[in-house]
Amino acid sequence: MLYPQLTSKRIILASKSPRRLELVRGLEIEPEVVIRDVDESYPPSVKGPEVARFVTLAKAGAFGDILKEDDVLITGDTVVLLDEDVLEKPSDRDEAITMLKRLSGRTHTVASGIAVTTLNGGTKCMVDTCEVEFNELSEEIIEHYIDRYKPFDKAGSYGVQDLIGYVGVKTLKGSFYTVMGLPVHLLHQMLSELK
Repeated sequence: MLYPQLTSKRIILASKSPRRLELVRGLEIEPEVVIRDVDESYPPSVKGPEVARFVTLAKAGAFGDILKEDDVLITGDTVVLLDEDVLEKPSDRDEAITMLKRLSGRTHTVASGIAVTTLNGGTKCMVDTCEVEFNELSEEIIEHYIDRYKPFDKAGSYGVQDLIGYVGVKTLKGSFYTVMGLPVHLLHQMLSELK
């Protein structure tokens, strides 16, 4: 077993994301998924990768009332950063198209926060970033992608693990899994350090 110290613990993944669930399972953990609406807004003073940290910690705080002695809570958040802007989940088709047009042919940063919370240890949070360079994307590809894949639950309007990742990503400097939504190497480190 990869994490023998977790044998008697309930692992809770507080995320609606099927990708985060897939990545946590990749560490040979079968978490209990708990979903709740959490305010993901942040103050204007919080910028860049710190947005991912702020929202990850807000999510951790929102589940504090359900934690029991042997529970381990995992929360995360991902944002796409271009210029000075934070590209979050698009609200509709037009916004999704606009985001992908902005990302086309450019390099952006993906920041993913990950937090592990226990009653005894409190919350530990880390953020990982990855630089992603996109190829030029035609209007036809962008519209096909939005209409077929409907990436309205994805920061920056794309999933690196699907069509846009296949045709759009030219280079990655950092972890693929951070772009996918969860820096698995950091989660492994945090879980390994749990007592």
